[in-house]
Amino acid sequence: MRKFLKWFLTTSVGLAIWAGLMVVSTSNGWFRDSIAPVGDTQAFMDSAVATLSKESRGNMAFILINDGQIFDEFTVSIGHPVDRNTVFQVASLSKWVTAWGIMTLVDEGRLDLDVPVSTYLTRWQLPASDYDNDAVTIRRLLSHTAGLTDGLGYAGFAPNTPIQSLEQSLTRPNSSSPERDHSIRVGLEPGTEWKYSGGGYTILQLVVEEVTGESFETYMRETVFDPLTMNHTSYQIDQRNHMNQAVSYQLDGTPATRFFWTNHAASSLYTSAADMTRFLQAHLASPDGQAVGRGSLKPETLRQMREPQASMFGMDFWGLGAILHAPNKNGDFVIGGAGIRARPAINADVRLNPASGNGIVVLQTGNRALASDLASEWTFWETGKRDLFLMKNAIGPMLKYIITGWLVILVFSLVLPWQMRRRRNRQ
Repeated sequence: MRKFLKWFLTTSVGLAIWAGLMVVSTSNGWFRDSIAPVGDTQAFMDSAVATLSKESRGNMAFILINDGQIFDEFTVSIGHPVDRNTVFQVASLSKWVTAWGIMTLVDEGRLDLDVPVSTYLTRWQLPASDYDNDAVTIRRLLSHTAGLTDGLGYAGFAPNTPIQSLEQSLTRPNSSSPERDHSIRVGLEPGTEWKYSGGGYTILQLVVEEVTGESFETYMRETVFDPLTMNHTSYQIDQRNHMNQAVSYQLDGTPATRFFWTNHAASSLYTSAADMTRFLQAHLASPDGQAVGRGSLKPETLRQMREPQASMFGMDFWGLGAILHAPNKNGDFVIGGAGIRARPAINADVRLNPASGNGIVVLQTGNRALASDLASEWTFWETGKRDLFLMKNAIGPMLKYIITGWLVILVFSLVLPWQMRRRRNRQ
């Protein structure tokens, strides 16, 4: 019995060490090559252009940022040409920009991150639940930790069809998957886990309107877009009457219908690659410590937005509106926002390393996840770390390596004692 326990403990330790080694090596990319030599910005640009030229099936605008400045840019189109100022619909990338507007109100003392969000609401309230609705705060809405279980996913409204009011959308949202229950309600204990909620950002849209007395679009234009000279950005594209708009495409290359949304804060931003470059530059600090973004947000507020609020698979994952893609070796994170939609095929991904001033902007239509694939490769090239998107793709191969290693360890642990006994018997 003692021998069996010794064998069992030794083998278990070996199995655990092997599994841990595989997890660490996968997350740190020890056996994965970057698409370009580390530090060689031109090589990354060349590799990215080759990939985009080969795989893009619609419209696409790509800008690579080095030390806070545009290093190079590249566009692809299958119809009317696009450029850095062409306006793309960017789906859930809207949320990161919305968070900037929310944090401006926090800077001004008009919002408190940690009081019940109901404090600011008169036009609509969260329905009664089994949990404490007063634990739903601005901080938790920004970080998807408020316990909301809607999982939205807004469908939008086709041209010439009635569009819901904001209150109607909060009560009965127009979902992209109507077969599921997408009620905006508290279905988990607030603060206990990360759960994606488009509905949470629609609540934040209502908060902005209640606190400022302005429409959400007007507030964002006056407080964020104009100060940051984002002249081609809007949550309601018709208000700006843009002529330089990118056609959205389906996966089969056919043009897609342009939908309209009530839920501007969550999903309806229209912007250009040049404007998103300005948005990234506004996160960087000048030598005197002031934000490059003309003081729109305090430097300490920008840092606060990058503080971890939620984790996944043991990795810090979300701040106050910003995705925390990977540690950047400076006690901070590569941060960003992303949007993806299946119909039409929209994918936008924008990321920044605040420590180096390096960043990437990819806005595209016609592919399922081309922008995020390239942005993840950039994050790995920039930091040597896999983000959650690359980790997800690596889980299958990692499990195969773990299982194969376990089998080898088990066989070795069974055969070695047998071989040692045979030798002793021969002697």
